[in-house]
Amino acid sequence: MIKKIMICDDDEGILDITGLLLESYGYQVLLEPDSARLISRIKSEKPDLLLIDIWMPVLMGDEIVRMLKRNIETANIPVIMFSASRESKKIAFEVGADDYIAKPFDIEDLTKKIKALE
Repeated sequence: MIKKIMICDDDEGILDITGLLLESYGYQVLLEPDSARLISRIKSEKPDLLLIDIWMPVLMGDEIVRMLKRNIETANIPVIMFSASRESKKIAFEVGADDYIAKPFDIEDLTKKIKALE
């Protein structure tokens, strides 16, 4: 059962609104705008699911997902990647993401994808 979701996006507006909407569905939400701090936060906070933007400064989302999927401690955390770019869906599945959603996304579609990973 997915209870704790970590969201990583450098766009604070997307972080805030997505976080508020997912909290309204009963999820505990952790927000991280800095991709360079994400791996250490995941290891300490142990989220049940990661929602991450592909296009991030410093560490790209696809690099992070590759690292997570190679690490035995984090390999089983479900990951949904999102982006406004057309080629991103292909990138997301190539690096091992469990699902992908295009920006802008509908919160109902996102929660369906989250529930499908439970």
